[in-house]
Amino acid sequence: MELINVRLSAGGNSIIILNQTRLPGKTEYKELCTAEEFYHAIYSLEVRGAPCIGIFAAYALAVLCGRIDTGSFEEFRSQLIRYKNYLNSARPTAVNLGKMLNRIESHAVTHKNLPIDKLKKELLSEAVSIHEEDKQMCFKISDYGLSLVKDGDSILTHCNAGPLATSRYGTAQGPFFLAKERGISLKAYCDETRPLLQGARITTYELSKSGIDCTLICDSMASMVMKQGLIDAVFVGCDRVAVNGDAANKIGTSGVAVLAKYYGIPFYVLGPSSTIDFSCRTGDDIEIEYRDSSEIKSLFFSGPVALPEVKCINPSFDVTPNELITAIVTERGICRAPYEDSFRKLFPEQFTKLL
Repeated sequence: MELINVRLSAGGNSIIILNQTRLPGKTEYKELCTAEEFYHAIYSLEVRGAPCIGIFAAYALAVLCGRIDTGSFEEFRSQLIRYKNYLNSARPTAVNLGKMLNRIESHAVTHKNLPIDKLKKELLSEAVSIHEEDKQMCFKISDYGLSLVKDGDSILTHCNAGPLATSRYGTAQGPFFLAKERGISLKAYCDETRPLLQGARITTYELSKSGIDCTLICDSMASMVMKQGLIDAVFVGCDRVAVNGDAANKIGTSGVAVLAKYYGIPFYVLGPSSTIDFSCRTGDDIEIEYRDSSEIKSLFFSGPVALPEVKCINPSFDVTPNELITAIVTERGICRAPYEDSFRKLFPEQFTKLL
């Protein structure tokens, strides 16, 4: 079963998304047209997952550029940058958002001598290419990830990094789907992932719909299932990775890494190279998004679970230190510590740009 989360409309002037905030109770597709709708979809998590956000943002910027009414490239670029900055402000932590928006702008500059009407079509074509590239990256990441486990293994997941957060197979959940295709049996233990329950609502949805064995647990149960010997490995995704290998992912990930280290369980981060921020030296440089307290006190509950006056802190991400990460799996291969050396070998062109 292939789950489609984002697609360009037939006319190329709107984007159709699967509203992930309604899962698993309702499968709702929405057609989005305006800059405000695009921004809201990212901010409100209707579209979520770093690679998916990047794909969606590329489509969104290309669609918005299609409405710019000018014959001047400089004016066209000026309006493009306004749209880009607006969309980029929706969420600060996921690096793919800014990267893919910048890629659309760079593509416009590269083709600045085209007539504006042809340039608009070129930007849509580039957005489609970004989407197709992600599908290929997800397959390669899934293949490398699958090489780290064996038939019959049980793997703990946190948050969601399946096809709805990316494309086709996904990243951290990708090995499960590829294993099924190849007749390999893997079992998933899925952290619910408070407070937005992406593991409960989305990861188990994807796996169950595809006939993959999965068991849902509360986040606080991870230590117990590890202690009982039920977990052979941990697979998590990432929203931004620093050059030293520190990795930002959904809140609670670093705690899972600490537990895995204690119990001697390998902890793997799986993500496309687009999530590696080669300008970010360490995890201390990663900006963490803080969200509204309602997500803790009332969202997904039938009523408030705390008094209105109770204060909350709601960081959406945390950073796992590189020393707790066994390996980082990318579309070009498996990276191990020291991570900067591994990244330099697999992505030499990125370090050349920094010189």
